[in-house]
Amino acid sequence: MAITSANQLELLQTAEAVAREKMIDPSLVIEAMEESLARAAKSRYGAEMDIRVSIDRKTGKATFTRVRTVIDPEEEELENYQSQLTPEQAKQYLDDPKVGDTIVDEVPPVEMGRIAAQSAKQVILQKVREAERDRQYEEFKDRAGTIINGQVKREEYGNVIVDVGRGEAVLRRNEKIGRESYRPNDRIRCYIKEVRREARGPQIFLSRTAPEFMAELFKMEVPEIYDGIIEIKAVARDPGSRAKIAVISYDNSIDPVGACVGMRGSRVQAVVNELQGEKIDIIPWNEDAPTFLVNALQPAEVSKVVLDEDAGKIEVVVPEEQLSLAIGRRGQNVRLASQLTHLDIDIITEEEESVRRQAEFELRTKLFMDTLDLDEFFAQLLVSEGFTNLEEVAYVEVGELLVIDGVDDDTASELQARARDYLEAQNNKALERARELGAEDSLIGFDGLTPQMVEALAEDDVKTLEDFATCADWELAGGWTTVDGERVKDEGVLEKFDMSLEEAQLLVMTARIQLGWVDPADLASDAEEDGEEGEAEEVEA
Repeated sequence: MAITSANQLELLQTAEAVAREKMIDPSLVIEAMEESLARAAKSRYGAEMDIRVSIDRKTGKATFTRVRTVIDPEEEELENYQSQLTPEQAKQYLDDPKVGDTIVDEVPPVEMGRIAAQSAKQVILQKVREAERDRQYEEFKDRAGTIINGQVKREEYGNVIVDVGRGEAVLRRNEKIGRESYRPNDRIRCYIKEVRREARGPQIFLSRTAPEFMAELFKMEVPEIYDGIIEIKAVARDPGSRAKIAVISYDNSIDPVGACVGMRGSRVQAVVNELQGEKIDIIPWNEDAPTFLVNALQPAEVSKVVLDEDAGKIEVVVPEEQLSLAIGRRGQNVRLASQLTHLDIDIITEEEESVRRQAEFELRTKLFMDTLDLDEFFAQLLVSEGFTNLEEVAYVEVGELLVIDGVDDDTASELQARARDYLEAQNNKALERARELGAEDSLIGFDGLTPQMVEALAEDDVKTLEDFATCADWELAGGWTTVDGERVKDEGVLEKFDMSLEEAQLLVMTARIQLGWVDPADLASDAEEDGEEGEAEEVEA
């Protein structure tokens, strides 16, 4: 079949029909036809030729052309005589040929045999499929993070295939709420968790267990959330069983919890019904972490909260009768509260805390009795007034000692003298031990390190200022690393001296400056750049 013998408008009509059916741009179909015709022409005229086909968008006429390019023979060798020319050869076609010029000659249309027609059809189908996939990806990529309604088509190995209109999506078995089951043609509402472009086409992954799904459902049910008056700050879910959601209102006249619950619980009940009866605790969000945690552990009552920000841990003290309620069935309540606050939570009873406090009291009392040669009663007085170590006794203002019953100026001076003498003896002992281990004067004399710190460093084979300058801050102060979703403690060499990461960073950087490894001017310029970037971000915001 010759292309010229066919009805030329039929090409345009076919392109329009395919484009409508696949919901893609007709020009993409015509481009696929042009490519397929060019491939058929190459099989007729030779694969070495650069044959191009252009279809007129109005008449449907197909024009076949042969293209040859002028190259510089000094820079590249003439390899393809069918598609390349030297400037000398091109003079018979052009008056003043230059490198890069092209010579276009029209060639007769090809006779398309059965094989060529089949090949052209495959090219067109492939291009149409690619265009359809691109259209589908472009349509859904911006819808990630939203809720979509679909219809169940089938189930494959526990995964549910959902018809979402212009494509199919997958609700994987681990993204389904446990006791849910679906049959073909069931209506389903899901959260678009991810849209990926893959070789087999765009893959749309759905979820009904994601915390964001619950947040989006509340946004649909609560107009104040949609309008931005109320914001969902955090969500934690045990899908199908229980969930906690923290909300805050930016309008003092609107109660965020009441707005989410709705009249007679209508709003929250609509979400509960969609989530197969999942119980939802709506909690007021608070910037103060301990206060927020007390809210998050509801309905349990909390007696006391102790926060360790560096470790990202929080200790909660509850009455004995509230312990099981605070922990929840199989630890569910405390687990959800931990997810909501992003803190590791330790729950203890008031009795356990009392025992621990008594043990700490006795330990500090014994410390003062042994080191300051005090009787038990006087040592207990010091601990009761809040003194926890010898440094506090040795270097505190004298007035803070005088407030203790029975302590006058002479007694206070004697206490401080004993504390300082003991500390000095301990320092000398630590320095002697550090020198035995090989610690050099450069490290011993470094400002910011106590003799006990130098001893600990020497025991860890850090014996010179150069060794110290190569340490990372977390190696000195310790830290936390997340491994397989769990926080793991990294022990620091100087952690027992209550050194923070910021202090460790400052000491290490000071050592590097003293050694000439770092130029202070560079640090100043970096700080200025960081400040300018921060200001720019604030302006953009």
